[in-house]
Amino acid sequence: MSDGEESLPTIEINEILARLPHRYPFLLVDRAEQYRPSESLVGIKCVTINEPYFPGHFPGNPVMPGVLVVEALAQVGALLMSKSWDIDISKTTIFFMSVDGARFRLPVRPGDVLKLHVDVVKIRAPVVKFKGRALVNGKLAAECEFSAMKADNPA
Repeated sequence: MSDGEESLPTIEINEILARLPHRYPFLLVDRAEQYRPSESLVGIKCVTINEPYFPGHFPGNPVMPGVLVVEALAQVGALLMSKSWDIDISKTTIFFMSVDGARFRLPVRPGDVLKLHVDVVKIRAPVVKFKGRALVNGKLAAECEFSAMKADNPA
């Protein structure tokens, strides 16, 4: 990590809970770092054997489902939007809209630390397009492009 990265803000779990509506068992971001407003964010997901999907995916060979790796990337994108635009989640929801070019390169297993690199590709409010990469020990586990939008909650 360069000196510039070390000085970039970190987002801890209490702020994540204030900025995303997701909760157990569907909150897939433990911490985030290297926050660059409206540009990029790196989320951290510490994968443990206690994840609720491991008993069934797969018994004796636990692997994090690829769709949940993509969901974790999307949650980091939503966190980036929420913080950059200071969104009040009691009034606004960020919805996952699309995913393109998803590729899964290596299995994610208990004990792995996922580093979820999300970069803004284009902003056309209220829609944001992102590029996401999930890494384990510096190796690419998954990648995709995806988009999300903010919408007012029903009154």
